[in-house]
Amino acid sequence: MLTQEQRLEIEQEFELYPNKQAACIEALKVVQKHHRWVSDESLKDLSEIFEMSVEEIDSVATFYNLIYRKPVGKYVILLCDSVCCYIMDYESVLQHLQKKLGIKYGETSADGRFTLLPVPCLGTCDHAPAMMVGSDLHRDLTPEKIDEILSKYT
Repeated sequence: MLTQEQRLEIEQEFELYPNKQAACIEALKVVQKHHRWVSDESLKDLSEIFEMSVEEIDSVATFYNLIYRKPVGKYVILLCDSVCCYIMDYESVLQHLQKKLGIKYGETSADGRFTLLPVPCLGTCDHAPAMMVGSDLHRDLTPEKIDEILSKYT
């Protein structure tokens, strides 16, 4: 269920768009900011606000790979799997992350801290391999650097 404050935050976005349906993606971001993911119940609430069907809103949500339609960990790790990162030893970084966290792509660690997802490019090819943890970009990754990076996220 969306709170009154979340509804107001969504309605503020209407001022920035020619019609309120155009603010749908921003509303999904608001929901995710407060709940870490977009539930079926949230889609129902949004469908009332936007006067759109649940299916229409779900099609917007599932089009964007950074809108999560199932629960994720406290921190989402986006590991770049572009050609540049791949060439710069992406595979050892991926293997180390999977072993350290005990998860594969699309899974969340047992402690609920991390969800690991691939991303096609982080735009930092000159410092590959790279990943984002939450909104923090980490570059020039090695297995050793990963241990240090992950220790900062509690």
